Amino acid sequence: MNKLLKRFASVGVLATAISGQVWAETFTFGVVPQQSATKLAKVWGPVLKHLETQTGVQFQFATATDIPTFEKRLMEGQYDFAYMNPYHFTFFNEHKGYQALAHRADKKIQGLLVTSKESSITELSQLEGKEVAFPSPAAFAASLVPRGELAKMGINITPRYVSSHDSVYLGVSREFFLAGGGIGRTFNNSRDEVKSQLRVLWKTEEYTPHAFANHPEVDAELAKRVSEVLADMASSKEGKAALSGLGIKSLKAANDSDWDDVRALNLTLLDSLLD
Repeated sequence: MNKLLKRFASVGVLATAISGQVWAETFTFGVVPQQSATKLAKVWGPVLKHLETQTGVQFQFATATDIPTFEKRLMEGQYDFAYMNPYHFTFFNEHKGYQALAHRADKKIQGLLVTSKESSITELSQLEGKEVAFPSPAAFAASLVPRGELAKMGINITPRYVSSHDSVYLGVSREFFLAGGGIGRTFNNSRDEVKSQLRVLWKTEEYTPHAFANHPEVDAELAKRVSEVLADMASSKEGKAALSGLGIKSLKAANDSDWDDVRALNLTLLDSLLD
């Protein structure tokens, strides 16, 4: 086991031994912080438990305070497995060797802009010169794609980055911003008291969705098994229930080339991490 994995294995053995279950190995599973850590831990817990049952190893949930911190940790190879946005995958696949395991099978990813139900904004052109909230500069469908498409339309906005999708929705619902970027899954999973005050103003083009991926130092047989389990999750009652917490109906095994549509955008925002 490499140093990265050993660092977490002893912690996992100690924690699980208390409950009578001793794991041979523990692997970190990093999740892009689109929502609060508390919410993410709650909805990802059943998914990781299902993976544990099917693989015989333990997965330690991990995230970050914000998306830029998550990106730095990916760059440092801190996550053995990770769930990352499409642009993250193309970048960290090329520069850190993360390999594709699976992605959502039932739909592609699509960005959207939301506004308050009470807002007078009905057309994108009304956002000209206005502040628009986004989770982070490199949030793919919730930030990069809508900003790029608005620019192509000649609509100039001032982006404001607020750390998470939930923060975007809350800020727009409280009318701190006229509009904000997100994606369908996080918008649908947002708190009812927030979502009920919002409406979708516009949706972007569709792209290959978020990637489940593994660090290149993870054993190839384990990575293959995790890919198989993810792709088969929807076939069992427990797996389907676990995925439902993420707002996902089913997953499919993936190849690195599945994200060629994202590579074609020639995005360079994360190149600064190479300095």
